[in-house]
Amino acid sequence: MKNRRQRKILDLIASYEIETQGELAKLLQENGIEVTQATVSRDIKELGLIKVPLGGRYCYGQAGGGVGGIIERQQRLFRESVVKIAASENNVVIKTLVGSAQAVAAVIDGLGLPEIIGTVAGDDTIIIVASSTDMVGELVAKLESLAD
Repeated sequence: MKNRRQRKILDLIASYEIETQGELAKLLQENGIEVTQATVSRDIKELGLIKVPLGGRYCYGQAGGGVGGIIERQQRLFRESVVKIAASENNVVIKTLVGSAQAVAAVIDGLGLPEIIGTVAGDDTIIIVASSTDMVGELVAKLESLAD
């Protein structure tokens, strides 16, 4: 039941612009899947869904799997939110528009890049720790390619 429900959630967010958990729960119920909002909330977390800007609103989207797998909405979020990318030693610092850092960090985490040990996001700043100083140039190049 859980797998079926989560597959349906992924189908729904790919087909509709869903802004709230309540909207998602209603669509699930219209498709014959009875859920509570608490269940929807857990599913969203387990699926790694994030809210991305879309036409002046924020709708649910799925973090991609690798640079080639990032979905268009997430790439747009990255491109529209990132102000500056800079490197120092084995760290990369990304400045974003105010309030966008956590969503951008979720996109970065969803890429599963092997060069990244971890990310920390504030309100408008993300710090990425790279696995080595040798990997920083390649990592910055990948991130900059997403911003283009």
